[in-house]
Amino acid sequence: MSESRITRRKVVTGTAMTAVGVPLLAACGSGDTGSSGDSGSGGSGPLVATSEVPVGGGVIVADRNLVATQPTEGTFKVFSSICTHRSCPVTKVAGGTIDCPCHGSRFSIEDGSVTQGPATSALEEVAFEVTDGEIVPS
Repeated sequence: MSESRITRRKVVTGTAMTAVGVPLLAACGSGDTGSSGDSGSGGSGPLVATSEVPVGGGVIVADRNLVATQPTEGTFKVFSSICTHRSCPVTKVAGGTIDCPCHGSRFSIEDGSVTQGPATSALEEVAFEVTDGEIVPS
């Protein structure tokens, strides 16, 4: 007589596969075209006024997944605000670095390079223009 048993291993494996499979299917059907023209949900308008970006610091624009910095007076930079280590959003700009709270990675406000790991890759630099005193991604 053949007996079909549901073992703990089968339940755990099945649950893990379902948990992995559902988000993957949802991501495939999200309608996201993968275009890089808009870095977030905030649209394509101005990111931030240059007057709001402190010299030697920066401003995180969370709804656009971007961070704007001003390493020296009149020099601006824009980077992705998504940490290259585990894709956590960075949350602070202080002391010349852009800081990720998840695992302690820090990035330079000058060029996005890693100043403290565990991240090993720089933040992605984003093209922008300064127009009428505002930073606008291009």
